[in-house]
Amino acid sequence: MTSSSSTQQVGGHDKCPTCGSTDIAYSSTKGVLICRYCRAQWTEANAEQSLGYDTDIASLQGVQVTRGADRIDEASSDVVTLKCQGCGAEVVINSATNLQARCHWCRSVLSLNERVANGSVPDAVLPFALTHEQAVDKIQAFAKKRVFFAHKGFRREFEPANVVGVFMPYLVADVRAAVKMRGEGEIEIRRYTVSVGKDRQETRYDADVYQVERQFDLIVDDLTVESSARRAGAHTSAETTNIVNAVLPFDTKKAVRYNANYLGGFTSEKRDLNVDDVSGTVSRMLFGLGTTLMRRTLGQYGRGVKWTGGQVGVQGVRYLSMYAPIWLYSYYEKRGSGEFLHYIAVNGRTGQTMGSVPINKLRLTLCSALTTIGILAGGWVFFL
Repeated sequence: MTSSSSTQQVGGHDKCPTCGSTDIAYSSTKGVLICRYCRAQWTEANAEQSLGYDTDIASLQGVQVTRGADRIDEASSDVVTLKCQGCGAEVVINSATNLQARCHWCRSVLSLNERVANGSVPDAVLPFALTHEQAVDKIQAFAKKRVFFAHKGFRREFEPANVVGVFMPYLVADVRAAVKMRGEGEIEIRRYTVSVGKDRQETRYDADVYQVERQFDLIVDDLTVESSARRAGAHTSAETTNIVNAVLPFDTKKAVRYNANYLGGFTSEKRDLNVDDVSGTVSRMLFGLGTTLMRRTLGQYGRGVKWTGGQVGVQGVRYLSMYAPIWLYSYYEKRGSGEFLHYIAVNGRTGQTMGSVPINKLRLTLCSALTTIGILAGGWVFFL
């Protein structure tokens, strides 16, 4: 029987709402939590509704931050001690690597289900919808399309067991902003051809140049921003870390109130960026959205518009923290005396897949040379 009852959260225990057991698992095929003792099935309440974040964005004022998105206390320890309510034992959880532990005496499952000082517990979790088998199929299909040029070691050593499910930390923002932009737009009024030298002609044009300004309000629902510094898209010469950004977006409206049992069997990565750290990224994303939406108002400028300046004024914003699901496959490629880490990522909700594959450089060079020879000969080159 499936219900929408919420888990009882008492003293570090996530308990079954029917029988009180702590032995709970998540089924990605059914999308529900299941009590292993009484077999009751349920889901947590919708995160936005629980937090009151389903209200009108257009009325937002200032900055609102949930408990899970609050500033991380850098001075606090990752190691948290919970007192088991089942037997009274004290159980230690290292929140840098895990948000659940099992009591070594009574076997009750204890969870960090409340916010602790080091900011390790999010407000919401978006459960996995794709199974491990489905993720493996997605990754194999992605690699198969690139197998001809792939390094032979990558093709030979693929191991489904190395596809792991990871919960990545994100800050999700609802934003009300004012966008102002200015630039120069050109409207072509004449096009003509002139001779340049003896053997060449050149097409030229005359255009009227106008000062262009645009100002409008922008309402954005669920802008999703990386809150792990390592995964936030910074350039690295040793790995394709930011590939996870290429499998967005997530269906964030389906996120539920955080419950550590959704994390069972998966790994998770801790948030280490605060709201202040991502505010610049949010502004840049708003600016990009604004320029995209603005294009529909610029049809008369046939030669385009060159933007020379602009600004984004955030009038109201609210943040919540969320774990979102990614299936990851990694492969180490030896490069000289070092290694390069390739990733293939699968959105654990939508199945969107992207990644990098190590290239067989000799085969690529050979094929490029043969293609060039074929073109120069005026014929076709077929590869089987």
